Amino acid sequence: MATVLGIVIPIAGTELFATAALAQERAQQALTPLQVKIEEQKLRLNSAEVEDRREALIRLRSLHHPQASRAALSALNDPSPIIRATAAASVLSLPANESVSSLLPLLADKEEFVRQQVAYALGHTRSSAAVTWLIERLADKKDSVRGAAAVALGQIADATAVTALAAVLNPQPGLTQSKKSKSKPEQNHFVLRAAAHSLGQIGSQAGLPALILVLQDEKVEGDVRREAASALGAIGDVSAIPALNSVLMASDPYLSQAAHEALKKISRSQARRGV
Repeated sequence: MATVLGIVIPIAGTELFATAALAQERAQQALTPLQVKIEEQKLRLNSAEVEDRREALIRLRSLHHPQASRAALSALNDPSPIIRATAAASVLSLPANESVSSLLPLLADKEEFVRQQVAYALGHTRSSAAVTWLIERLADKKDSVRGAAAVALGQIADATAVTALAAVLNPQPGLTQSKKSKSKPEQNHFVLRAAAHSLGQIGSQAGLPALILVLQDEKVEGDVRREAASALGAIGDVSAIPALNSVLMASDPYLSQAAHEALKKISRSQARRGV
């Protein structure tokens, strides 16, 4: 307000400022405690410090709420790889279809660590919409990404991934991971174990031939053969019994134990089915 010749005259700019400040204060008062926490972390996502942005994403993730995950979406395009990778797990409180659609572009990220973390995150969505894209990552140039894709496919447990996972264990014509795959043998033990484990999680009989071949191949590393035995037990099909019996006396006591446990699982599975 200003006084001219004793007359009080309002100053528009001052009133507008006061009105805006009042509106902001009322808006803040209307926020729920959850919204206040989210707004605080959204501000931190604008920080120039990478560690501040990473911490904000971790805080948003810990809220386990769709609004918090929605606030984290912008970080998927952050220039820092560690922020993009951290953001992948911070958007998982969204509905699965939203999480998947936001994450899929990052499966082609130039950074290995980002692709790996995105693959793991897609597994947590349990959405079949991610299966085709994860199958493509089974042919990634990096072991860590291929392993993460194999793990994720097991978590989703969609039977359409069986052929691709079987091809990881036994590359051969008709069992290719993707159109780009050259079907060369997988050498990384973690990837092989993850593929075998995921076939057990999916539980399809279509995975039996690949698992049995691995189980009976003495050139394959013992930990991979043990995982194949466990997967056969998880599937619970009687056609695996001869192969499992054949390794009960294996020189590797852990493989023998895995086969014994698998046979017990198959027996229990058949009993439940009344066979």
